[in-house]
This record gives sequence, structure tokens and C-alpha cells, in this order.
Amino acid sequence: MTLTCVGLGPGGSDDLTLRARAALDASEVIVGYTTYIDLIRDAYSHKELVATGMRGEVERCRMALERAAAGQQVAVVCSGDPGVYGMAGPLLELAPEYPQVEVKVVAGVTAANGGAAVLGAPLMHDWCSISLSDLMTPWETIERRLAAAAEADFCIVLYNPSSRGRSDYLARACDVLLATRDAATVCGYVRNIGRAGEEFRLLSLGELRNAQVDMLTCVYVGNSQTRVIDGRMVTPRGYQWKAQ
Repeated sequence: MTLTCVGLGPGGSDDLTLRARAALDASEVIVGYTTYIDLIRDAYSHKELVATGMRGEVERCRMALERAAAGQQVAVVCSGDPGVYGMAGPLLELAPEYPQVEVKVVAGVTAANGGAAVLGAPLMHDWCSISLSDLMTPWETIERRLAAAAEADFCIVLYNPSSRGRSDYLARACDVLLATRDAATVCGYVRNIGRAGEEFRLLSLGELRNAQVDMLTCVYVGNSQTRVIDGRMVTPRGYQWKAQ
């Protein structure tokens, strides 16, 4: 039996790729974090929807694998892309315990790409993503990655920039970046990417340090060449220079 790990895109059923929609249509059971199940609840109310809360990722994946091993066609849904801070990893780590189950991964639109489209074209050159959540990664490691990305002049997408328990993490991250980046560096953020209430803002790195954001926000830090063009955040790739 097949278990499919499906990327919903940041906006849920409105952002589904054709392959993702086909996988959900073919499933009997759809399993996911409560917020992500809610994104598709209306479109797939005729399916068995199994929602679990935050921090139950391993148990959720094991339950889905057990359902698939019992003969059901199961889909596990993730916001964005399942291989970017999603459930593809833990599912594949657990899969050897269920040799009768074939795990397939269906790509989705990452929040980084979805938010970039809202802002303009901030990721046209080399970039990296860094999560500011220290639930899985020690903060010291996060700081080293931030410092290295800043020194290498990467455009940077920050996931999980703030929460109730770590409201100062974005400011701390900005302090690391400001050690080597100009305070005037063009930045932006997008909240509720692809969902109701979507909003964005362009600002400098210096201003970003004091911005109020939450877990539903992706933050974009430009490189030394990033600029604002007609109200859009753009990182030049260099095509025009090469043509000269």
C-alpha cells in the first residue's frame, strides 16, 4: 500500500499542484497537523480527516504508516513543501519499520517561494533558509549559520521568526546579521502567505530588528545588491550586466 506525503503549498487547497490534488483525491485518509487539515477541510470533507496537535510529529507519522500498513490509502499533508521543514523526513526515517508501505513524496510550493512572489523577486540569486526555532536546533548553531550566511552575502529566508516563548529571536538574529551586513540592507516579510489576511512589508535590516512578527510570517533579508524597484524587493541576477 502507498502512503503519500503531500505539500499543500502555503495557501492550502488553493495552492495545490496537480500531482498534490491527485494524491489527495486518491486517498482514503488524510492525516496532518490541525492547522493544515483546516486548510483543506472544506475541499475534502468527504474524506476521513485525522488532525493532531503541535509537537506530535513522530506519533502522527507512525499512525499514518500504521494505517497504510493496514491497507488504507493514506496521505500526510504538510504546509508548503513536505521536504522543507515538513513531514517527508520523519516519514522516511520511520518507513523501514513498515516495509510493506511505499512512501511517495509530492512536492509543494514552499513558503519561501510563495512569499518571495508576493514581495517581488528577492531570491533571484543564491539564497538559503534558516529556521529560528531552537526546538530542534541549538541557538548557538543557528547563530553560526546566520553569521556564515551573512558573511557569504546570501539572501536569507527566516522561518519561524518569533513566537510567544521566543519573542526576541528575530531581534537576536538581526544583531548577528548586523555584525557584517549594512543596516540599510533591503528586507521584507510576508504574513499569512497565500491565505486570508495576507500582508507584507518592505523595510531595512535596521528596522527589521524591531519588527513585530509571528510564526505565520516568513522574513526575507536581501544581499548587498538587493534593492527596491517600484515598490518590489528585487535581487539582481546580473543578466543586464552580462549583456553589456
